[in-house]
Amino acid sequence: MKLKPIIVSLLETDLYKFSMGQSIYHQFPSYKTTWTFKCRNSNVYFTKEIVEEIKEQLKHYCTLRFTEEELEYLQKIKWFKESYIDFLRLWQPRYKDFEISTEGENGLTIEARGTWLNTSMYEIPTLAIVNEVYFRMAHDYDKVFESFKKRLDEKIDLLDKGIYQIGNFSEFGLRRRLSAEAQDLAVNKLAMASQKFGNFIGTSNVLLAKKHKLTPVGTMAHEWIMCVGQGNHKHNPAYSNWYALDSWVKEYGILNGTALTDTITTDCFLKDFKLTFSTLFSGVRHDSGDPFEWGDKMIAHYESLEIDPRSKTLLFSDGLDFSKATKLYQYFNKRAKVAFGIGTYISNDTDVSPLNIVMKVTECNGQDVAKISDTPGKGMCKNPDYVNYLERCIKWRMENK
Repeated sequence: MKLKPIIVSLLETDLYKFSMGQSIYHQFPSYKTTWTFKCRNSNVYFTKEIVEEIKEQLKHYCTLRFTEEELEYLQKIKWFKESYIDFLRLWQPRYKDFEISTEGENGLTIEARGTWLNTSMYEIPTLAIVNEVYFRMAHDYDKVFESFKKRLDEKIDLLDKGIYQIGNFSEFGLRRRLSAEAQDLAVNKLAMASQKFGNFIGTSNVLLAKKHKLTPVGTMAHEWIMCVGQGNHKHNPAYSNWYALDSWVKEYGILNGTALTDTITTDCFLKDFKLTFSTLFSGVRHDSGDPFEWGDKMIAHYESLEIDPRSKTLLFSDGLDFSKATKLYQYFNKRAKVAFGIGTYISNDTDVSPLNIVMKVTECNGQDVAKISDTPGKGMCKNPDYVNYLERCIKWRMENK
């Protein structure tokens, strides 16, 4: 490696990877998945030197093991069970699961194949490594970091002065952070400043939550609905949400309950989010489509079930900054509990445009899987015929059931 190790602990991932991981371990340990990396920036190119450093950083990541101190920390989170903690005691990433090359438009392709239990854990560290290697090797990192610190101080000052009023929010920026150094600084400064403005409640980065004595935040991602709902090829994928929510409740009961609505459109999600699930889950998360329309739709749904929406949380997490969050908070405050997960705007706001990179599950148990979100173009399926099939299934269900 030419750079210092970027991932230094297996805790350095988002909490929802552990939440989903426990459920995978107990209910779907034999499922196999393929994960595919994609850079959506048309003007970004990864040189062979950058790709080689990414490989070396991933090799280092695959040497890590959980320490007993880290496992003790996880076990204090009330919904994690001893059986899963024991599994993590033995778990280690495998570099042989990765296939990395210099092919593709941007000069970098990454795929990971293996059990869902393993490959799910690779997404966040891989993206964090790609980001940091790129910014350290393709740019004047010190100059970029100075602009990051300047912008961070400015936005915290505006929070402190009450210019931005957003209620409770968490930092969600690990996958697209400028660097480990930058995310650590941002989380620390927000935690310190929050002693005044009081509404920064945590971070999705479990390592930083532990370090700064904050709440680790996160429940489920699209992969959960996609793999549970589409990984069993006997299931009609238009019922993906029901299978996923049912499995989640089997694992957690009333704990750890924020449902993600937009994996196969929010309208289809609401077909399954009836009284039982709407009661058991403490709230819902927005990740695509118009957030105001979505919030109004969710409030109307709760009211139709005679559930007081003020007892439920609307968690917004789609490309937010403090200005957008302020408008959403002002619109929905007092109508529901409002919270925000804010990523790149906190962890990678600089004078250089951030990378728009993703690593998504593209196959489960040998078959394509797809996401049909509320924003066209956010999916990443390799097979247009499968997308067409899924869309037809959803259309049939919306018209008939």
